[in-house]
Amino acid sequence: MDTLLSLSTPLQASLRIVQGVSPVVLLPGLVLLSIVLAVVLYLALAFVAPIPRPPRPSEKTYVTILPDGTRSESKQLPCWIDTWRARKEAVARTNGAQTDPYPNRIEDPEVFLSVVVPAYNEEERLGGMLEEAVDFLQAHYGDSHSREVAGPEGCGTATKGWEILIVSDGSTDNTVGVALDFAREHQLSQHPIPVPGPWTPKKLAHSAHIPHGSIRVIGLEENRGKGGAVTHGMRHVRGQYIVFADADGASRFSDLGKLIEACKGVEDKQGRGVAIGSRAHLVGSEAVVKRSKLRNFLMHSFHLLLRLMTPRATASIKDTQCGFKLFSRPSLPYIIPYMHSEGWIFDVEMLMLAETAGIGMVEVAIGWKEVMGSKLNVVWDSLGMAWGLAVLRAAWMCRIYRTC
Repeated sequence: MDTLLSLSTPLQASLRIVQGVSPVVLLPGLVLLSIVLAVVLYLALAFVAPIPRPPRPSEKTYVTILPDGTRSESKQLPCWIDTWRARKEAVARTNGAQTDPYPNRIEDPEVFLSVVVPAYNEEERLGGMLEEAVDFLQAHYGDSHSREVAGPEGCGTATKGWEILIVSDGSTDNTVGVALDFAREHQLSQHPIPVPGPWTPKKLAHSAHIPHGSIRVIGLEENRGKGGAVTHGMRHVRGQYIVFADADGASRFSDLGKLIEACKGVEDKQGRGVAIGSRAHLVGSEAVVKRSKLRNFLMHSFHLLLRLMTPRATASIKDTQCGFKLFSRPSLPYIIPYMHSEGWIFDVEMLMLAETAGIGMVEVAIGWKEVMGSKLNVVWDSLGMAWGLAVLRAAWMCRIYRTC
């Protein structure tokens, strides 16, 4: 009791002082205090908001397998974003004297489909995923690189051809070697030895012979996170459509055709569209029910947080985290140049940017199965995603991050 009395005395004295201050003096003081607090919070947010580092020279190159089966020297990657930025800067230097009727036009596609595969220490799982991918790609899109000239917003459109960009995210194992060995076997042999995958646990009856140079391997000097690896790969794609797919092969690759058709269905007159592979239909399935109660609790908590903290269209997506999303080429300049998140939350930023730019999005149910060897730490990565989402949303609201 004596302690409470001793504490209340200074509080009462402070209240008497405040009550004795004239409102003419008190109001400006409160306003000044509010401004100071706002500035401090803004600076703190600017400090914690992630800013991706620029790519290093070696990261803008790739290696592949040559027709004689040897590993190529490092070759320069095409980079649509550099050309896009240079054109916008040239227009800006004219102070409006020069106008561009297609300000977000990017280079014409050279192939129909680009597949970006982020890979961090995936030597055990990568081969099976690649087997299922090339089997589908070669059967449906072949190895022709023909192009049509009439496309949306002045862009050409590719009708055939595909490429896989494997982005080794600072891997310390033999991920790069596995990718190149796979490419060598499937380029040189007319009857390559099939590699079992998640959806083909038994060896296929046959394996696809693939075109030379269709698999490119990019090495990041240090680990950036899945989002950083995906964004980096999408800066260097040549496809009319671009999909990123996890290296574990958990998503059924043959469902890619469903994503392409769905994306075409929501494209606007500029050809912009996004199709989102979704596992939402599996919520009551055995694959999800067998998960731990903690993992399911964290999953539902994260979905609730998404609904509260993201714009309407993004919030309506039932599964934002599935690693199987497709983008039409004209949509890339509205998304990739403005990416900041390099961790697990990057999917949400991509969808928010698409929504802000008015790009149509559609969710597509796909096949998916749990694959052993995940590097996701359920507790810590869930907390990290919640923190990343809060920082991302606050940075947008405070205009620390800008959009197109």
